[in-house]
Amino acid sequence: MTAPLVDLELLRRHDRPGPRYTSYPTAPHFHDGFGAADLRQAAARSQAADPARPLSLYVHVPFCTSPCFYCGCNRVITRDRARGQAYADRLNAEIALAAGLFDRARETIQVHFGGGSPNFLDPGQLGALLERLGAHFGLSARADRDFSIEVDPRLVQPADVAALAAIGFNRISLGVQDLDPAVQRAVNRLQDTAQILGTIDAARRHGMRSVNVDLIYGLPRQTLAGFRRTLDTLLVARPERIAVYSYAHLPAMFRAQRRIDEAELPSPAAKLGLLQCAIDTLCAAGYVYIGMDHFALPGDELALAQARGALHRNFMGYTTHAGSDLLGLGVSAISHVGDSFSQNPRDLPAWEARVDAGRLPTWRGLRLDDDDILRAAVIQQWMCHGRIDPRAVEAEHGIVFADYFAQALERMRPLADDGLVVVGEDRIEATPRGRLLLRTVAMCFDRYLPAAAPAATGAAAASPVQRAA
Repeated sequence: MTAPLVDLELLRRHDRPGPRYTSYPTAPHFHDGFGAADLRQAAARSQAADPARPLSLYVHVPFCTSPCFYCGCNRVITRDRARGQAYADRLNAEIALAAGLFDRARETIQVHFGGGSPNFLDPGQLGALLERLGAHFGLSARADRDFSIEVDPRLVQPADVAALAAIGFNRISLGVQDLDPAVQRAVNRLQDTAQILGTIDAARRHGMRSVNVDLIYGLPRQTLAGFRRTLDTLLVARPERIAVYSYAHLPAMFRAQRRIDEAELPSPAAKLGLLQCAIDTLCAAGYVYIGMDHFALPGDELALAQARGALHRNFMGYTTHAGSDLLGLGVSAISHVGDSFSQNPRDLPAWEARVDAGRLPTWRGLRLDDDDILRAAVIQQWMCHGRIDPRAVEAEHGIVFADYFAQALERMRPLADDGLVVVGEDRIEATPRGRLLLRTVAMCFDRYLPAAAPAATGAAAASPVQRAA
C-alpha cells in the first residue's frame, strides 16, 4: 500500500467505531451453543479436507504486575509469581487435551505468546511450555517458522532475551506505547528508554530476526513534540515492525480507564495530528504502510507477503501464514479451525474449572455458513491489501459480485462519492485518503451490522488497543 493521507474533514465525516476484523463474523456473534464437541467436528472436517494443512498456536498468558490505565485487554493484575506456575500447569493440561484434535504430522509453523504480559513467566517456564507444545504438536524446524512473544520491557533484561532466543523464539514484540515520562505517569506505565533500546539490541545480538514495537496515540498528555521524540528515538533502533494503535477511551467498558483524567486527553484534531506525525515520520524513514495501524520495513516478511498478495489477518493481527488452522490456548483464547471460530472462557476461574475437569475449555463459538465464508474472504482481501478483485471472487465462489453485494455497494456509495474508494466492475480499491478507513469500507460487507450506510461519529472513535504487554 502507498502511504495514507490524513484528511481531517473526511475522517470526521466517515470514521465510526467498528470491528477490527481480525475475524468475520466477529467475536460478539459467537454463541454458547457451540461447544467442545463442535470444535472436534470442525477439526475433523479440516483434517479431512486437507491433512497437510499447517497449524498456528496462540498461547494467552493473562498476568501483569501492574495496571496500565489505557488497557482493554484480558489480563489479571498480580505480583504473585506462584500464580504463573499454576497457570502454566493448567496450560500443560489443556495442550494435552487439544492435541487430540489434530494429527501430529501436521506442521506447526507459528507459535505466538500474547497477553497480558507473557514474560510474567520466566524463561524456564516459557521453555517448558514450548517443550510441552513440541511433545504434542509437530513444531516446525523450518527457517521461516514464526515463534514470537510479546513482552513488557519493564520486566525483561538482556539475559532474558538471550534465554528466550535459546529456547526458540525468533520474534519479539515490545509494548512501549510512549517514551514521554509525563504520558507514562498519566497511564501508570513508567519505563526506562535505555532498557527498551537494550532489549531491542539484545534481540538482534541473539539472532531474533524481527522486533516489533507497539505505540499508542491519543493518550493523556501526549503532544506532537513529545510523540515525535518517541518516534525519533525508536527509529535509531530501527525495529522491523511498528504498530501505532489508536487509543479508544471507553471507561464504562474498561475499569482501568476510569483512572485517566479525560481533561488530559488530546482533542480529536490533536489526536489526528499525532497520527499524521506517525505516518509522515515512519514513511519518511522508509517504512511501508501495511494497513490499519501497522508499518514494516520493506524487507520484513509482512511487507513482502503483502507485495505478493499473501498477507493474512487473524486474532494475532497481520501475519504471513494464511491457510493454517489457528488453535488458541489459555483463558479467553480464540481459535479459527476450519469453518469455525471458538473461544475459551474470558474469566480465569471458569477456564480453570473446565481444564481441571479434564474438558476442552470451549465456551462459545460458531460454525460459518457459505455466506460467512464468502464475506470473510472479501473482508480479508480488503483488510490486507486495500483492494478487492470482484472477478476473482466471482470465479472462486460462483456468484455475480454486483448482484450478491448490491447492498454493500450501495452502502459504499458515500465513501466513493468522497473519493475514499474507487469502485469499478473489475476492482474496488482504497485511495490514499481511504486507507485510514479500511474498517469503514469492510463494514459495508458485514451482514451482521445495521444496513444503514456508514455514518460519522467522530474521528477520535476507535477500537480499544489489543495488547497490554
